[in-house]
Order: sequence, then C-alpha cells, then structure tokens
Amino acid sequence: MNMKKWIAAAVACSAFALSACGGQTGESKQAAAGEKVYRIATNAEFAPFESMDSSNQIQGFDIDLMNAMAKAGNFKVEYKHQPWNSLFPGLANGDVDILLSAITINDERKQTMDFTDPYFKITQVILVQKGKAIQSVEDLKNSQKVGVVTGQTGDLAVSRILGKDSPKIARFESLPLVIKELENGGLDAVVSDSAVVGNYIKNNGNKGFNMVAPPDFEVENYGMAVRKGDTETLNMLNDALKKVRESGEYEKVEKQYFAQQ
Repeated sequence: MNMKKWIAAAVACSAFALSACGGQTGESKQAAAGEKVYRIATNAEFAPFESMDSSNQIQGFDIDLMNAMAKAGNFKVEYKHQPWNSLFPGLANGDVDILLSAITINDERKQTMDFTDPYFKITQVILVQKGKAIQSVEDLKNSQKVGVVTGQTGDLAVSRILGKDSPKIARFESLPLVIKELENGGLDAVVSDSAVVGNYIKNNGNKGFNMVAPPDFEVENYGMAVRKGDTETLNMLNDALKKVRESGEYEKVEKQYFAQQ
C-alpha cells in the first residue's frame, strides 16, 4: 500500500494521537516531539469490537481497550479501517505496526506474526432464523448453505466440518454482508464469534434470529498481532494490557460493552 492510500484510508485517529494525524513519513508517523505513533489496522465491521459510528469514526471494545492501554503505557496510536483480507498482508509489508480486529490466536497465524497475551475469550456459534432445525454441527452438515466471513475463524471452523472447498460454504467479505444474506433467506445459517452474534441479536430483536452454541466448537482467544520478531512492540502491548487489567480499567471497558449480554 502506498502512502497516498494510507492517508486516504486513515479514517479515524485516537485521542492520544490527534496532534499527529496530519502527515506520514517513511516509517511510523512521529508526534511533534519525535515520539513514535503506532499505526493500528482494523476491519471496523465486527461490532461490538470495532465498527464505524455515524461520524465515520472507528469505535468499539477493542478501540476503547487500546486507548486505555495507550494511556497506561504512555504511547500513541492511530487507527485505520480496511478490508479484513488486507490486514495480514499490510502488517507483513510494514504498512501498519499492530493489528487489532478481534483476531483469534491460532497456530497457523503464529507462523507469520506474533500475538500479545490473550485479551478476550470467545467461541464460535451458529446464527439461525427462529424455527430453523439447526441445533448442532451435525445439522450444519445437512444444511444447503452456511455463511461465513472469508478467512475469519468461522470460516476455518466450518471448513473443518464441511471441507474447505465444500459448495455448501458461502463466503462473504464482511459480517454485515453475510448476515444480510441470512436475513434475505439465501443462507440456512451463519457461523461467527459468540460475542459478535450475541451483540447482533441484542440489537436486532425484531429480526427473528436465534443463537445456537454447540459444544463442538472450541474456546478461542483474541490477541493483538505484530510483525514476527517485533518484540519491542509486543512487550509494550503486553505490559500495557497487564496494567489496565491490574488497575480495573479493563473491567470497566468490558462492562460497557458486554454487561447486558
């Protein structure tokens, strides 16, 4: 990604980096006093972890958590919304310093990037229309179409169940798109992260959907990703995460988003 594209895509900046949101140099942007500003990429289509508000600003649990970490760790950050499938290449290419996008830690991803300590625990669940006879993984096998977001953990989970190249898997570029297709009747079910599906049902009670949580899906952990070998950034993030947990700030942010779920 060239620098002009970076500037065009940087749709939101943290309050901790407002003084540095106007330009870009060869590496990470520098604050007025020469302080490094860490560039964070996210796919802001995964509420309540990250989404765009009415003012086109990035918001969500991940963002509030990182802002608290930046304050506790005395570092500066800025955020950039981009497509999910561009996040990992962007990190590898050096376009960004940190990925923060409800990313599940798994062995495959750990081959090409390093993860912080886990900061949130989830599992995969099934979103279905009320009355739909899908209550288990075995029921998914008998479905005609199961929707997932390409490359997300739901995709990996369904690929293990049905086979990666199964014609029963319908892949979409974002969660809003796959849920819209379910609403329109083009899918029998959607598989995605429990907190995200729970948030959707909470805010769309009139849509007539249920969440099914089969025991077959394993518990997973989200982590923040940095380039392989970037121990300096990794240690900084882990230290800040530890501080916000110990101070009680993590719990405050968590309750804001998940207390009613």
